[in-house]
Amino acid sequence: NVWCAAGKGTFGTDELVKRLEISGLAGIVKHRRLILPQLGAPGVAAHLVKSRSGFKVVYGPVRAKDIPEFLKSGEASAEMRRVYFPAGERTKLIPVELVGAAPYALAAVVILWLAAGVMAAAAALSAVLAGAVLFPILMPWIPTPNFASKGFVLGGAVAAPFVLTQLLGGGELLRSGLWSLPYLLMMPPTTAFLALNFTGASTFTSRSGVKREIYSYAPVMAWLFGGGLVAGIAFVIVAALGGPL
Repeated sequence: NVWCAAGKGTFGTDELVKRLEISGLAGIVKHRRLILPQLGAPGVAAHLVKSRSGFKVVYGPVRAKDIPEFLKSGEASAEMRRVYFPAGERTKLIPVELVGAAPYALAAVVILWLAAGVMAAAAALSAVLAGAVLFPILMPWIPTPNFASKGFVLGGAVAAPFVLTQLLGGGELLRSGLWSLPYLLMMPPTTAFLALNFTGASTFTSRSGVKREIYSYAPVMAWLFGGGLVAGIAFVIVAALGGPL
């Protein structure tokens, strides 16, 4: 989307000026007024566009459906400027999240099914679906301040049934507790990672805020996931060799 492109610099001042030059727009139109999407503003320095191209930047409405009325009146109303991100719009983005996560999820499910059984494969699939499907829907109601922490909460909730099933499934408590660790350590950061990735599709995060979340939470995700992965591999190997696990 435009907001994401603006935040990442692909819809920005340099690219805009470059496209104006390539298209030769100055020789096609007589006016020097350039209407840009409002959500493209984070990536555009209007004064630099003016000095480098001669075009004055005017920010249009948030939604494309309001463009005809904007062109007719010459200005955007307060309602045209208001940014919404309702459940319907969030739900439309779920296929995009699924397409991005599907190859990795499929590989994880197959590997875990072969190495550790159906329950481990189901856990991996559940963690991915929680981040790619449930998170966009439930995001406003998860009571934490940012995307990654919301993802950890959701991932923990999804991991809970697997952890409890392992703990209450019979056998020695120590053994059951050890086998529950991979679920507890790997599922929440998986969901949290996908939740953090959803910042690129939202309409209200800032570039600095996203960077702050990445620097704060990515190391935690990596350590937790890595620890769970090492533990899981170790348990599978020990069990395969006839050990106490």
